[in-house]
Amino acid sequence: MSKITPYNSTDSKKKQVGKMFDNIAANYDFLNHSLSFGMDYYWRRKSIKQLTNNPKKILDVATGTADFAIAACRMQDVKITGIDISEGMINVGKEKIKKKELENRINLQIADSENLPFLDNSFDAITAGFGIRNFENLEKGLSEMYRVLSPNGMVVILEPSTPKSFPLKQIYNIYFHKVLPFIGKLISKDNSAYTYLPNSVEAFPNQDKLIPQLKSIGFNNCKHIPLTFGIVDLYVAIKK
Repeated sequence: MSKITPYNSTDSKKKQVGKMFDNIAANYDFLNHSLSFGMDYYWRRKSIKQLTNNPKKILDVATGTADFAIAACRMQDVKITGIDISEGMINVGKEKIKKKELENRINLQIADSENLPFLDNSFDAITAGFGIRNFENLEKGLSEMYRVLSPNGMVVILEPSTPKSFPLKQIYNIYFHKVLPFIGKLISKDNSAYTYLPNSVEAFPNQDKLIPQLKSIGFNNCKHIPLTFGIVDLYVAIKK
């Protein structure tokens, strides 16, 4: 996997990603919902439905502004821990959780997804929405997710993808590489963040590479579910 980074900087990818999300945190939710035409809500709900093991403790990796954690609260009697390296995103998430009166169910903290500060077998399920492609070391991040997941625990991963069929592929590429970066730059005031997005998606392993990688780490029953004509990939796996 090539090292696509947000900025032309000598800083590590991790540091650049944290800076990028701090920069766009204030406008992230508006842009995320608008640029996905509200489909991001559907994608998260679809992912949560895959958690059929009745989890009571969920870890939301790269939680951002906590949308996945909030969506998981649809499940009964579940407690969610959300972690992210961006303090700006965590602060926005905490405000949302407070407004929704979910502070007794969701706890957010700053932490590194590649060095999780949790004991082995701590969580029944792990969610990761549009975040693992930002890992500096994907293998390490996935291995850490496996480590803290309890036996028979489930992981669901959402990542942007690109459609394969004509003419949707061509239309989507124009939107993804031209329209989205222009709007993102205009609103977020960050010249690089929404150019990094399509570049990072193109550099991220597709299902033919990610599924074997999940299996090599130890996950079982790994499956790939394309959503919305292949615009988004949903991955589901179990720790046996």
